[in-house]
Amino acid sequence: MDGVSFTVDRGEMVAIIGASGSGKTTLMNILGCLDRPTSGDYFLDGENVSTLSENALARIRNRKIGFVFQNFNLLPRMTALENVELPLLYAGYHNAKDQAMAALERVGLASRAHHEPNQLSGGQRQRVAIARALVTNPTIILADEPTGNLDSKTSVDIMELFTQLNEQGVTLVIVTHEPDIAAWCRRVIHMRDGKILDDSPITPRRAGVTT
Repeated sequence: MDGVSFTVDRGEMVAIIGASGSGKTTLMNILGCLDRPTSGDYFLDGENVSTLSENALARIRNRKIGFVFQNFNLLPRMTALENVELPLLYAGYHNAKDQAMAALERVGLASRAHHEPNQLSGGQRQRVAIARALVTNPTIILADEPTGNLDSKTSVDIMELFTQLNEQGVTLVIVTHEPDIAAWCRRVIHMRDGKILDDSPITPRRAGVTT
């Protein structure tokens, strides 16, 4: 990172776009409290998390950040419901099963609650991953190349879901190298060589609309 500074407001849907080596993954790791910045500050939900201990950062990740990954990162021998329950169990929530089922319903996958990942399509697995990210009602969801392993039609389905969630008030930051995926967001941050080249609002793509 080289002089990177920006703010994401609650309820935004932001894309961070750039080629390999542009710094977007490093930035995502800092936003996700997986790495600390060597200088500067990072405020999440009004709290400066830049110098917190590892245990404190783990609590922040469990309660305030939802992660969605390119490879889904689901545990293969657990059902969809059990995968979605995990963040709740780690964070000590009660009624984990009920909350996990509600999250699956929110992404349209309650009927697959008792299926294991190998019984699901790629798009369904990503929906489970999104439900897992949503289940603790985090401050922000960070999605790292969330459509990278999906075909074009399924990618559209996932971006439509993200759009619906954003319209419900969910804050989303999506890292991608694909301009057509970034076009679904309301704001695009372009990175190169660790710097922000451009940070602009856009008119987002919507279902049935091509750009």
